[in-house]
Order: sequence, then C-alpha cells, then structure tokens
Amino acid sequence: QVQLVESGGGLVQAGGSLRLSCAASGRTFTNYAMGWFRQAPGKEREFVAAISWSGTNTYYADSVKGRFAISRDNAKNTVYLQMNSLKPEDTAVYYCASSSYGNNWSRRSQDYNYWGQGTQVTVSS
Repeated sequence: QVQLVESGGGLVQAGGSLRLSCAASGRTFTNYAMGWFRQAPGKEREFVAAISWSGTNTYYADSVKGRFAISRDNAKNTVYLQMNSLKPEDTAVYYCASSSYGNNWSRRSQDYNYWGQGTQVTVSS
C-alpha cells in the first residue's frame, strides 16, 4: 500500500510564497518520478510540475515556470513544491502523485497511479 501525504497549504496574499511537502511510504520512493497537479473549483485537474527519480530533471507547466520549483529528498522520501510570486489564479487543491511507469514522467494525470489527499492553497488578491 502506497501512501502520499501532502502538507504545507494555506492562505497567502498575492506575491507571497508557500512550500508544499509530500511524504511517501509503502514502496521504493527512489524508483519513481513524482508529479504535482492542481485542481481549481469547476476545472479539470492540471499538471504543475514533475521530477525524475534522481531529482536531476524537472518539468513545469508554462503557467508556473520561473515561479515554482519542484525538488525531492530521497533520504526522507519527500518531494517538495516551492511556490513563489503566487497569484490568485494559483488557488486550487494541490496533489502529489507517483508515476505508474517508473522514472517516466508525464503531464497526464492518468499516468500516475498513486495520489495524495490534496492540500488547499488559496491566494488572495
């Protein structure tokens, strides 16, 4: 049984920062690419960022490139999402997910088979 537990969400003013964490347990964390997705009310879940198993390669949605940074600490089985210069349109529930295909990352949510419960991020204007 794989468990992913997100934390670090909250309410922040526009221009502020938050750091999300996702703690993993239940399988060899280092064998899998990890991703962050988000879902705003009334919208589909969308890709935010992904990271390779080693942390060497990272990938971002155009909407967050230059503002967000994904990283991982394999010794702690944890992946992070540092979010800077937050905008009201970043408001959403943020989910971390583990790839279904080892180190192959994807922008498609259906390519991830384990998900956390989500953490709410609200950015006020």
